[in-house]
Amino acid sequence: MPNAMQTRPTPNLNDPMRHPNFTSMNLTLPRIAGALLVLALALSAADEAKPAATLSTTAAPGTQALEIKLPKPLFVGTPKNIKSTNLEKPLPGKRPIYQVPAGTVLLSAGKKVTSSDAAPIIGSLELVTDTDKEAGDGSIVELGPGKQYVQIDLGKPAQLAALVVWHYHQDARVYRDVVVQVAEDPDFIMGVTTVFNNDDDNSSGLGAGKDKEYLETYEGKLIDGKGAKGRYVRLYSNGNTSNDANHYIEVEVYGKAMP
Repeated sequence: MPNAMQTRPTPNLNDPMRHPNFTSMNLTLPRIAGALLVLALALSAADEAKPAATLSTTAAPGTQALEIKLPKPLFVGTPKNIKSTNLEKPLPGKRPIYQVPAGTVLLSAGKKVTSSDAAPIIGSLELVTDTDKEAGDGSIVELGPGKQYVQIDLGKPAQLAALVVWHYHQDARVYRDVVVQVAEDPDFIMGVTTVFNNDDDNSSGLGAGKDKEYLETYEGKLIDGKGAKGRYVRLYSNGNTSNDANHYIEVEVYGKAMP
């Protein structure tokens, strides 16, 4: 007669198949892995889209000096009564020579300029890209008060290395809420990249920037193009420390035309 008291095998409590949540875990882990992969790809794409610096004071293979023809200086010294909590410290001497990618050329000379102010108070929009950087009255475009912009059509898509902006250098002043953007289309909807923004309180509604306000000088403001790609360049300002108007003497855009 068989023994009624048969010995049962001891269960393996470490067997994952016996885990009450094994099935759900088995289904959930691939989903988690997939989500992590999607996140990693998104972060990688964001890093690629983020513009990288293209200006350097160190010469290296594949670079060339950025040669900027400067106008005559009209004033010397630091101005008084400039109120700014975000003002960069002026350079003690001349700006150093910067390097840009080899093959960089001036793209903006003679290119078409439009503006948020279709009827400038003084001058014409063509002056912005006529290569005349002198501070005489015949070289200056004055736009109305408040937030205004000028926009340059480079004629074809390009990859930017640098920009130089001369607002006004008959005296030292600071222009407010300076924002520089590059885009694929003239309405600034597609492929918009901001390469400079010193509107630290977002008073112009284009986003709070981390760049510093700066004093206008005959050297102009050198801005890193950061390799941004686009056909259109838009430059905003919002008055200045001397009055509410917006001025432009010249804007130079350097880079390489794209095929």
